[in-house]
Amino acid sequence: MSLFRPPAYSHGDRLEAAGHVLRLSVNARARRISLRVDRTRREVVATAPTAKRLSEAVAFARERIGWIEAQLADLPAPRPVSPGMTVELFGRPFDLVARPGRARIDLEAGTISAPDDAAFADRVVRLVKAEAKRRFTELTAGYADMLGVPVPSVSVVDAKARWGSCTPARIAKPASIRYSWRLALAPLAVADYVAAHECAHLIEANHGPRFWTLVDRIFGPPGPHRAWLRAHGTGLHAFGR
Repeated sequence: MSLFRPPAYSHGDRLEAAGHVLRLSVNARARRISLRVDRTRREVVATAPTAKRLSEAVAFARERIGWIEAQLADLPAPRPVSPGMTVELFGRPFDLVARPGRARIDLEAGTISAPDDAAFADRVVRLVKAEAKRRFTELTAGYADMLGVPVPSVSVVDAKARWGSCTPARIAKPASIRYSWRLALAPLAVADYVAAHECAHLIEANHGPRFWTLVDRIFGPPGPHRAWLRAHGTGLHAFGR
């Protein structure tokens, strides 16, 4: 038995490569070893067609350290939540303020305040999530009424891959829609588009021509808002990192 057998890797393993996270993935449809940057998780994914070839994927990634560093350097800088910074909620700027008492959003003053302690960031994020749920509940109800369907349940999550997801109604089970709470940090028109998009799935559970015709009818041309998310979505995920 060889003493120099390469280590056994598995799908989902996370390794360190020059100070960066390298996630291993097996995809049976892949034709070759490949690398890509997961911009949301700020890590690099090395993909192989089979688990046996993951060691090749690791070696390939370590040969491409320069490319990895260049790709990750291009990502927006993390934005830890702290007093003194300004965030936008649905397009309106709010100053984060350290203040004793209950954490709250003051719409008149344009501030989000919380006690200046170790839980400051968590309290601010909870307020943003609550505002996201409130606004998306309103938007969803409006589009459901427009479409003539029952209002689905609405929840907000910290989704990594999707801005929203819709589960249409089934027998004895009402419809539900989940939104990324980080959309609260986007312009209102962008969040409005995502609500229209997900509500259209209550009728068309696909992305075929009829779906896009429906989106255009209840919202308007989605192109500019889809482009905004492609250009700025990574920045939304940098908030609170």
